[in-house]
Amino acid sequence: MRVGMLTGGGDCPGLNAVIRAVVRKGEVHFGDQLVGFRDGWRGLVEGRTQPLDVSHCRGILPRGGTILGTSRTNPYKLEGGVGEVLRTVEREGIDALVAIGGEDTLGVAHRLAAEGLSIVGVPKTIDNDLSATEVTFGFHTAVQIATEAIDRLHTTAESHDRVIVCEVMGRHAGWIATYAGIAGGAAEILVPEEPFDVEVICEALKARHAKGRYASIVVVAEGAVPVAGTLEVASAEVDQFGHPRLGGIANVLAPEIERRTGFETRVTILGHVQRGGTPTAFDRVLATRFGIAAIEAVHEGAFDQMVALRADRIVRVPLSDAVSELKTVDGELLHDVAASFFS
Repeated sequence: MRVGMLTGGGDCPGLNAVIRAVVRKGEVHFGDQLVGFRDGWRGLVEGRTQPLDVSHCRGILPRGGTILGTSRTNPYKLEGGVGEVLRTVEREGIDALVAIGGEDTLGVAHRLAAEGLSIVGVPKTIDNDLSATEVTFGFHTAVQIATEAIDRLHTTAESHDRVIVCEVMGRHAGWIATYAGIAGGAAEILVPEEPFDVEVICEALKARHAKGRYASIVVVAEGAVPVAGTLEVASAEVDQFGHPRLGGIANVLAPEIERRTGFETRVTILGHVQRGGTPTAFDRVLATRFGIAAIEAVHEGAFDQMVALRADRIVRVPLSDAVSELKTVDGELLHDVAASFFS
């Protein structure tokens, strides 16, 4: 078979491990010819390809990013975009596609499957907010990076008797903030699932410091929002999928904390550091398992489906299930686990 592959959306540690696994299993075991499409769906719209074989994939397992490049291109938002995708697939003689991405990339994959394309999805997002799978690769790497940063922030906060607001990624779901906040011993964790009241946070910080604790770390997800009317936050421009380009809530929150508490407050925004660099061993293994399962699904004709992790087993689920709704942080983690350490 001639199998195409693309990586879409934000880059993520472990993408190259998926590419390597698909190529190695496809070429060596099935005798496939693999073709990479550059920069996500843009590559199919513009007909830009690159060869993929075992030799091209040597040494990429520990590398972050993606050798195929990525973008947030949505062919359904481009005039004639879907038609160009279909023509590229026909012109390149592609028998099946493996699409690696999150909600947006796989949402496009599901719609294109209805157009007649043979597509298998692989779940990717450091936000861990994709439904139908217990975890996505890249998440554990992002949490590890954020936790190490919080550990370092503790020492400098304690040295200067400061509050430090640490902003992590998480547009609609606060999985990174919650896990890193728990692992790093944060004083407060603010997530998109629950609007925060800045006054409540400040009172909690004052009570904490009154007990003799002179430093606090507040972890906030980039998509966290204040209770309506309590704090003004500027609106952001949106991408082709209608998502706002976030980042900077910490810069709004920190001055308010300092003004209301009198505690010197500083900001650290981790940003794309969480996306970059070497994936953890867990993410390398999970990504490899996903890649092997994806090419096997191709050869078994399991199209319009996504490979997923459930109870430590790789299974297949309909793409429609994967993109039907976001997986958000449950109350147990926030209220039963994390909140136990906030006082």
